[in-house]
Formats: sequence, C-alpha cells, structure tokens
Amino acid sequence: MADRSIEDRLREEYFDLVPDIRRVAQQLEAETKYHTLPISRTLERHEQLQVTSRIKECDSAVDALRRRQESGTFDQNQPDLYSLLTLRDLAGVRVLVFPPKRLADVDQVLRAQFPAWIPDPFPQANILGHKYYGFCAECSDKIQGEYQVLSMLTGLFWEVEHEAFYKPTPRLKGIERHPDMKQRNDEVYVALRTWEDQFEHLALQGEDSSDESA
Repeated sequence: MADRSIEDRLREEYFDLVPDIRRVAQQLEAETKYHTLPISRTLERHEQLQVTSRIKECDSAVDALRRRQESGTFDQNQPDLYSLLTLRDLAGVRVLVFPPKRLADVDQVLRAQFPAWIPDPFPQANILGHKYYGFCAECSDKIQGEYQVLSMLTGLFWEVEHEAFYKPTPRLKGIERHPDMKQRNDEVYVALRTWEDQFEHLALQGEDSSDESA
C-alpha cells in the first residue's frame, strides 16, 4: 500500500482534534458573551454587539496550513514537519460592534480576561478591529483559540467575501488573487471606514445638540 499523503494525515489529525476544537469554541463564546454582557446592557437603540463562534472546517484547515508554507505546497517526503496544531484559529470567536466607538470598550474588557493572549494585528490598515490568540487553559492545552473584536460593517462584508472567495465554484477559484479584485477589496474597506466615520461625526453632533437644548 502506498504511503498516505500529507493531506490525508492532516485530515486524520483534524478529526482526532475535533472534540478539543469544539470545547475551545464553546468555552470562548460563553466567556466572551458573559464578560461583554455589561456593555450589551448599556447599548443605545442604534448600537449593536454580536458574538459568534466558529470552528475551522477540515479542508479549510488543511488549505490554511498549506498556504503558510514557503512554497505554498507540502513536502511529501517530510510529513512530520506538518501539524494542524500550529494553526492559531482552529476555534474562534468574533465580536462585531457598531458603532466603532464601542470597539475600545469591548477590547478593554476582553484584554482584562485574556491578559496572556498575544495580539495579532490585521494586515490591512483600514480594518477597524483587534485580534488575539492563546490557549483556553480550562478546556484544552493543545488547541489555540482566537478572538476578534471588529467593526460590524467589516465583519458582515467578510461573511460575503468568505463565501465568494473561499467556497467558490471551480471557475471562480483564485479570483481573490486577481489584482483588480484586491484593489476593489481595499476600496471597500476605505468606503466602510468613511461611512462609519461620517456616522459617528453626525451622531456626536446630535448628542451635542441634545445637551445644549436640555
């Protein structure tokens, strides 16, 4: 029988890790919701705070590890070099916040609860948010978790982008790497940031007017 490919070995590893991955995601979601509850209770009618968890799917995890290799491929002669345990986002939580002025509140609360977690800044300069990774000691010493505190408009755009770019039909494979598509993506981030800045500016003016009339 021929030796199994690295991809097959990693898929086997993934399903061995699934119970731990799920525990980390559930624990992280529960803690995040609990610690942000005081903020949720003070939100104004137009403000929003949404917490969701997710686990990375098997093929997505294998592809993510492959993309991290210098050549973008696995060396089939060295299977011991690769493990999904090196991924930081097998389990994660995303906190979407609107308007962005609430980002600092949420970030401060969660940093106090996860002080040892390591910052992992978003690569795009126009993304409003924070990202951290670390271990949930209560449920797994193998699986790293990740949490993101993110502008809601950007987070919702990512939901669309993920379905279009990372779960595409075969004819759309690789579209995210096209230079024109990368440029349009950057323009979306700028537009979302501009919209949020304008909203907060006008909202602040409204608050000042209310204070003067009181």
